[in-house]
Amino acid sequence: MFDFRKEVDGLAVRPEKEQLVNEIAERIERSKSVVLADYRGLNVAEDTELRAKLREAGVEYQVLKNTMTSRAAAKLNYADLDQYLAGPTAVAFGYDDAVTAAKVLYDFSREHKALELKGGIVEGRIVSAEEVASIAKLPSREGLLSMLLSVLQAPMRNLAYSLQQVADQKGEGAEAPAAE
Repeated sequence: MFDFRKEVDGLAVRPEKEQLVNEIAERIERSKSVVLADYRGLNVAEDTELRAKLREAGVEYQVLKNTMTSRAAAKLNYADLDQYLAGPTAVAFGYDDAVTAAKVLYDFSREHKALELKGGIVEGRIVSAEEVASIAKLPSREGLLSMLLSVLQAPMRNLAYSLQQVADQKGEGAEAPAAE
């Protein structure tokens, strides 16, 4: 019988495991943020609620083996991620922006103390749990765009207000035409 295993670092690796490592690496590479969390202590209802919130936000969430995640991260030169890969680990992949995955997990962890943030990768940089929490406190992309729009509208609003004041002052000094 032919064995389809391959040697990696002196260990035999099955093709399906190698494929899984490649899939995880591809997901990490596509993500703007990858947040790792310890989900121990969440009951089924809480886990279902968390998964629904993440799905609604467009975040992919999965429990992955630490060794597979570690190998995928190492392929992408994120070997330092290993420090956060101890114990049960759930991985949230945020594809749309760097804040959403962190925000959903952080908010959920504040309501459910059993969920603990471990760390992750944000915009190509390995971050600690504290940094993930700081990122989660940032406004969303839509919130930032709204703030930017307000800042850009303010000068125009002020100009319109000033012009209206000038027009009102000139209007007070002018005589209204007599009605016949």
